[in-house]
Amino acid sequence: MLYRWAGSGHGAPTVLMAHYDVVPATDDGWEHPPFGAELTGSATADDDRRVLWSRGTLDDKGALAAILEAVEALVLDGFVPANDVYLSFGHDEETVGSGAQAIVAALRNRGVRPALVVDEGGAVVEGIFPGVVKPIAVIGVSEKGITSVRLTVEQNGGHASTPPRLTATVRLARAITRLNARPFPARLTETNLQMVETLGAHTTGPLRAVFTRARRFKPALVAVLGRVSDETRAIVRTTTAVTQLSGSLAANALPETAHAIVNVRIAVGSSVAETLAHLRRAVRDPLVRIEAVDASEPSPVSPTTGAEWEAVSGSVRSAHPDAVVTPYVMLGASDARHFTAISDAVYRFTPFEMSADERGTLHARNERIHVKTWLRGIGFYAALLRRR
Repeated sequence: MLYRWAGSGHGAPTVLMAHYDVVPATDDGWEHPPFGAELTGSATADDDRRVLWSRGTLDDKGALAAILEAVEALVLDGFVPANDVYLSFGHDEETVGSGAQAIVAALRNRGVRPALVVDEGGAVVEGIFPGVVKPIAVIGVSEKGITSVRLTVEQNGGHASTPPRLTATVRLARAITRLNARPFPARLTETNLQMVETLGAHTTGPLRAVFTRARRFKPALVAVLGRVSDETRAIVRTTTAVTQLSGSLAANALPETAHAIVNVRIAVGSSVAETLAHLRRAVRDPLVRIEAVDASEPSPVSPTTGAEWEAVSGSVRSAHPDAVVTPYVMLGASDARHFTAISDAVYRFTPFEMSADERGTLHARNERIHVKTWLRGIGFYAALLRRR
């Protein structure tokens, strides 16, 4: 769905994005039904204790509804944006993003080149960076590439009572363990360095001296970030995760074909071609076919200076005055990557505070959002629109 809100001028427009599809969920294991949209906490209680439980509250219907609330409130207040505003809502971000691609094509055909695009992405988080006790608002200025790589082994089948030394599944398993034992090299991009330097100024303890001199201590930083947590480890390298496996169709039959799907998140500065070359070197077996099924290169890096960056970062500070604002490379994929074809300033930020526990509910059970958090998100979008 694409909506145009006409502005008073003729400058380049702003695009606010979200998506209304969600990943599947069943009632199993949820404290509240995933599609019940149940609100807990007394209506007279402090908003800190009121929570909305539902699939999509964080990813990404909560942001979509917050955008609409902000726009509606501004319209009712008589506000007219200086330039056009587009609301771009995708229907299949969780799969292929064809909705966003179609919207980009439509805007390009109309000659529309947005000055600013804001989609889901980073959030206001705590406890993810060593030594920083303040909340951190991470704004994605780029995102990793995402590629599904299929590993395939084909060989003669037969009865399971007389197996060869290396069945197709054993050969495939060996390839997976070799891949797991040879991670991609770790490195710090310019965006990584900016993030470390920004957060270093707010770091306590002995790490402050290292973080504030990030460029001098790059090797040490790579080692530290590679060990602190899964999140920081993913910041410094291309990652792989084997997500799907298939083999024989029968319990007593040797597989003639065995498959594994490897979900690869490609670091900024690398490429699909470089990734495939690394995988082939790691597997070291010509009988394992390695091919990219869906390939998306890392996104271009949007600027961290200038009017567009200041509009986003200033709006974050307006809604979350205690947060340290920093650029970062988004680890997941979003519809925003398609908009880099028509805009140089594409940012990824979901204006909600998310605890580690709440971040763990993304694509998992008990997804939820605090009412107070959601209301602050509306404030972010309203502040951003007033700046445009």
